[in-house]
Amino acid sequence: MAKKIVNLLILLPLGVILIVFCVANRQSVTLAFNPFRPEDQVLAVSAPFFVFLVVALITGMLIGAAATWFSQGKHRKRARTEAKEAIRWQSEADRHKNRAEEIAGQLPAR
Repeated sequence: MAKKIVNLLILLPLGVILIVFCVANRQSVTLAFNPFRPEDQVLAVSAPFFVFLVVALITGMLIGAAATWFSQGKHRKRARTEAKEAIRWQSEADRHKNRAEEIAGQLPAR
């Protein structure tokens, strides 16, 4: 319940701000990819300004997420190898426990 309230308190104002931002930046702009002839329409894209800003924001988030993912790869690999080693040690301990119980069952009762 608390998580829903926190999400509502964060996401609702964020959504309102995003909507106001998009309405305020509706004017059409042209993004030219040819620096020598900016009027060339072949390498130009026209769209509302907020579209370019949102695309830049999403692109930045994806690049940041990818950089974080790749930089943490060594930690994930170490966690995988340690998990495999823990499973191996657990199975060896279980094998020794079963062997000890087997031996204890063969001893004469006193």
